[in-house]
Amino acid sequence: MGYQLQGAIAAEPVLRELAGTAEYARIVPLTRHLCLLPMTDALFDEITVAGAAELDVFWKAPAGFGRALAACSAGGPVAYVEADYFGGSGTQAAQLWDGGQVVLGPLHLAEGKPIPAEGSPISRALRWLGVVKGEHFDEFDAAGLGRHRETAGWLRPTS
Repeated sequence: MGYQLQGAIAAEPVLRELAGTAEYARIVPLTRHLCLLPMTDALFDEITVAGAAELDVFWKAPAGFGRALAACSAGGPVAYVEADYFGGSGTQAAQLWDGGQVVLGPLHLAEGKPIPAEGSPISRALRWLGVVKGEHFDEFDAAGLGRHRETAGWLRPTS
């Protein structure tokens, strides 16, 4: 069974600023205070800035997206995260902006590497965003990021 996630996580007003007028941007609630802006293929194509800088360690972050993440972080912290797992092994990456600056990362956990004592890249970013592990396995689980197995799954209506 596989799992793929690419997207930005922040409070809803921060993601609304990030999404701007992008036709393919959809904001999905996660926890009481955080939402996810899934990076779908359509959104990637729509917001990529030709010739702009790319984010290190990420494979699905559009060129120029780092500048947009920094700008919207003036309104609050925002993380960009990616996870790609199949059969229990995979990779994870996260980077976090706050006040227009990178404050965490880029963090990358390569396939086959153990999760460091301070947590996975995504859990560390979620902790910065205020997610508390509580009785969950980790912050990833506490935020509800395991609800869908693929990024596009976040856009399907729930019944």
